[in-house]
Amino acid sequence: MSAVVGSVSVPNDVPFLNVVDPKFRFSNPEVALAQARSWYAESPIGLLVLRYAEAQELLRDPRLTFNGKTYLEKNGIFDGPIYDWLVPMISSRNGDDHRRLRGLVNRAFTPRMINNLRPFIRAIAEHLTDHLVSVRSCEFVDDFANKLPMAVMCRLLGVPEEDFDKFRTWTSDITFVFSLAHGGDLQARVEAAVVGLNGYVDSLMADKTATPTDDLISALIAVQQDGGSISAEELRNLLVTLVFAAHDTTRYQLSNAMVAFAEHHDQWTLLAGRPELIEQTVEEVMRLYPATTSVGRFAAEDLEYNGLHIARDTHILICVFAAQRDPRASYDAASFDISIARKTPPLQFGGGPHYCLGAALARAELSEALPILTSRLGPPSITGPVTWTPSTGINGPQMLPIHFGQPPQPARSTRWNRP
Repeated sequence: MSAVVGSVSVPNDVPFLNVVDPKFRFSNPEVALAQARSWYAESPIGLLVLRYAEAQELLRDPRLTFNGKTYLEKNGIFDGPIYDWLVPMISSRNGDDHRRLRGLVNRAFTPRMINNLRPFIRAIAEHLTDHLVSVRSCEFVDDFANKLPMAVMCRLLGVPEEDFDKFRTWTSDITFVFSLAHGGDLQARVEAAVVGLNGYVDSLMADKTATPTDDLISALIAVQQDGGSISAEELRNLLVTLVFAAHDTTRYQLSNAMVAFAEHHDQWTLLAGRPELIEQTVEEVMRLYPATTSVGRFAAEDLEYNGLHIARDTHILICVFAAQRDPRASYDAASFDISIARKTPPLQFGGGPHYCLGAALARAELSEALPILTSRLGPPSITGPVTWTPSTGINGPQMLPIHFGQPPQPARSTRWNRP
């Protein structure tokens, strides 16, 4: 027996997960039970893909796209600042149009530029850790996780330090664009953030055109002026999108890393003693505690997949959090173990032509910050209530009170005196 739910014909025994319930989290036992029953589930906002193999395949399936227009209209937004930003965003473009914009960014946002940021990332991480060492008890989001990627992003873009606080509010609120189904005041906050960032980026572009400096905006403007075939509006949209990608996802990933280590003190101690494990530590943190719990796609055409008929414009949510804990994909998949070099790449950066532009920068920030924290502080413990963002989209603690234990002591050498 089967039933038609929305635009998908599904069997009657397919699990249902209410992802817009304020109490829902992808770590809830019901999600693992649903994954054991089926590779997908129903939800109030579309089809949920729960298993790793199907998630990885569908992220690369050209029949699925990120369609900003359809996404917003399904959330009741048909015009206005959010619409004007998201619909022409690079993620919503395909084919030659997407390659044109992607090529522009690739010419300016190079691996060399990211590597050149590493000394700055280390210096900021050391400075922020100085404070944590002095107090040991902190609100980690405000004291570290927010400040590091904000400083890096502003250095990358050439934003003056005095504008950090204003910039931070906008970049924090624009994140909720992928959580609009949760309601409340999220739409108003996103709209205000888009308006603020549009105006600010316009002024930055004017300044960098007149007086170029060593930053990404100046580099992109130089590429544009060198026959980059991109309009001023497209460049502004691209820069607002880069701002969105560069700050909050890393902020939440750093905070999620502290949640992981608060639950696994032995892994903190292991990294402190073996900093050479940092690269697979970063991958393990992103695998088990991803900042992006789900990635949205829409069917660009009617299609059949694994015996399931999916109609055009069906919303499909790739459930990154669940898929990366799929026991079919990785040995002991639910365990957090930085000593294991896993062969399943993270899904939160997407796949195919739309692979996240900021993935390398996020990895650089985590790989520089975590060894500094573990070398100078003892394992973190959560000391109070943790408030979380909505379960879908970009997810992590908004407040994370933490106390760090005693810092590791250097090993002492013992001399034996012969009688």
